[in-house]
Amino acid sequence: MSQVGSLIDRARDKEVVFGRNLGIDEVSIVEENKCINKQVDYMRGSTAYIVTHFILECCKKLEAKSITTATACCLFHKFFSAANIVDYDPYLIAGTCIYLAGKVEDDHLKLRDVINIVYSTLHRTLEPLALGDEYWNFRDAFVQTELFVLRMVGFQARFQHPHKYLLHYLSSIREWMNPEQWGRIPIATTAWNILQDLYHDPHVMSIDPSITALGVIQLSLEIFGVQLPCLGGIESDRAWFKLLNKKASKERLWEVMTRSIEVYNKEAELLEPISSKLTN
Repeated sequence: MSQVGSLIDRARDKEVVFGRNLGIDEVSIVEENKCINKQVDYMRGSTAYIVTHFILECCKKLEAKSITTATACCLFHKFFSAANIVDYDPYLIAGTCIYLAGKVEDDHLKLRDVINIVYSTLHRTLEPLALGDEYWNFRDAFVQTELFVLRMVGFQARFQHPHKYLLHYLSSIREWMNPEQWGRIPIATTAWNILQDLYHDPHVMSIDPSITALGVIQLSLEIFGVQLPCLGGIESDRAWFKLLNKKASKERLWEVMTRSIEVYNKEAELLEPISSKLTN
């Protein structure tokens, strides 16, 4: 129950608005409540999970698009699938992946903003980076590392993400549910947040994105105990997800759900020891 409680708390802490019309719109996705209530001392850890969390935090501060954030995480995971993380500065690679992802997804993140956010998030107690020799050294390092990252990922910098499938499936589910229930229970918000957090796990790149989208929706339904009207649950022969995707099966959805829960278990294991709560 603690895992489910953690996911519910996360859903309430981070609101996501999907454009207009009860929150589902394919044109824009706007994240609200961008406050960060946990401060991680990244200088005390450099595992892939911790550095991926660093990417998520930096992208949030940069107000990057969700797709940009996802691409940055995938670039990072793909780079270190071909390299040992102890052989490189993972935070330089992470910052470069963020900047490169902005180019790939037409998000136009300014290099100076990326450098400043990366530096201030790593060195929270230091003054902002002045426009001097140190800044220009960082800038040169980012520019040189960008080409290196592209080479390491085989110049394949675009990825198929589950986001468009998630929006499509949520639109269908909204039509199946009672409007009052849909407005009261944050299923869309929770599914979106679980999907974003799932990018801590490099396996997100190897799973069919449409299955990933169904898996995070099923986990959201499980969290709030929601049964879709006239449709069966995950164990049923008339399971709701089979109407949306013929490739879907309970085994494939369970894999996504299990990995999602493992992400939150690792948060307690890896992030809590190097984190402190922010107070108002």
